[in-house]
This record gives sequence, structure tokens and C-alpha cells, in this order.
Amino acid sequence: MALVLLELSLVAKDRLILQDGARAGAREASVTSDDARVRSAVVEATAGLDGSRLTVTVSREGGVGTPVTVTADYHESIDIPIVRWLLPSGVDLSADTTMRQEGG
Repeated sequence: MALVLLELSLVAKDRLILQDGARAGAREASVTSDDARVRSAVVEATAGLDGSRLTVTVSREGGVGTPVTVTADYHESIDIPIVRWLLPSGVDLSADTTMRQEGG
């Protein structure tokens, strides 16, 4: 039971990292229109996660003063072998943040 709780806490930690990455990406997207810089900001903020399982989406509604939403999706695998039979093989995590575009 303790190992299951440990695995769930690892998933929760990665969810918090993913949320921070989405926030960092939205902040970058609010000041620039360069989606590559937004993706770089998310990847940098989520340095503890496997970048090959990370997907970043930027959705803009218009120009300055309108919302921009950054969504970060991550496929989390179960790391502790002993509890793999109790839990699904992976968990899909998602975090999004919306901010007002200030420029760019």
C-alpha cells in the first residue's frame, strides 16, 4: 500500500511540474507571438519530465488584449514495478493556463 501511495505522489508531483510549465508557457505567449519560444519555455519549466512524452499546444483568439491558452499534455508511466499490476500502465496528464496577450 505504501508503494502505491508513493507512486501516486510521484504522479501528483509531475502534475504540478506540468502545471508550472503551462503557466510559464502562457506567460511567454502573453508577451510574444513566437510559438517556438512558448514551447521552449514549457520544456525548460518541465525539465524534470521526459520531453519526448510532452505535447504543447498554443491557442490564440486574436491580437493584443485577447486570451491565449497554453495546454501541456504529458503521458506519465508507472515507475515502480511492484505496483504496475495494481495501476494502469500510464496516466495522461494535462494542464492549461490562459493569460491576456500583452504584446507580440
